[in-house]
Amino acid sequence: MTQVPAFDTRYPASWTATLHNVPVRPLIGITCYVERARWGVWDTAAALLPHGYVTHVEDAGGLAVILPPRTSEALDVLDRLDGLVIAGGADVDPGRYGEEPHPETLGLRPQRDAGEFALLGEALRRDLPVLGVCRGMQVMAVHAGGRLIQHLPDKVGHQGHRPGPGEYGSHGARFAAGSLVASLLGEAGRVNSYHHQGVADAGTLTVTGWADDGSVEAVEDPSRRFALGVQWHPEAADDNRLFAALAEAAEEPR
Repeated sequence: MTQVPAFDTRYPASWTATLHNVPVRPLIGITCYVERARWGVWDTAAALLPHGYVTHVEDAGGLAVILPPRTSEALDVLDRLDGLVIAGGADVDPGRYGEEPHPETLGLRPQRDAGEFALLGEALRRDLPVLGVCRGMQVMAVHAGGRLIQHLPDKVGHQGHRPGPGEYGSHGARFAAGSLVASLLGEAGRVNSYHHQGVADAGTLTVTGWADDGSVEAVEDPSRRFALGVQWHPEAADDNRLFAALAEAAEEPR
């Protein structure tokens, strides 16, 4: 009978897996919502995330970990992660870029803002691969010293980026030659969107994508090995290239 070696608690599980030739998948954290929700007999506050994020991360070869808003343990959790997704969601508090709320700026989530800004700052300091999705791109821009357009229809004159409740818009996008996003998706394509805010100023980030109407669709930090924000919702589409690139970057040694 072959003797199975005892688990050695002196080493992390990932080391043990490597020693036994088990592929170690990169651990990707995904920030999530905290909202009141109903299921079965329950009606209470819940940590929520559209499952498309988990599916795309795991189809790309990663292992998904959902991160509820927190600030005190933000640095500790990053010790265990190989990559980070800042997910979509509610409007960013305009106080973070020195403005009063527009009448259409609704549903602010101060706890989530605090948690995500703390996570993002430390992730970038560690050069951890980061993908920002919709709100996540806006968090990246504000963190970099930029500001937002609080109600995009006021500027572009249409509702095409959020046609109706629960209805994604579809429009063309172009990407800067030589950029990270263009290397992944080509220099033009179509994207799905659901947002009423946009990036007015990307701060220290580089704008590398634009919608047909000129609004910002992608930002990145070329000084990092992978720091990309997109205004659309790749987790709700069939194209997995962005998540695959994140997972590949997350496999590289820090």
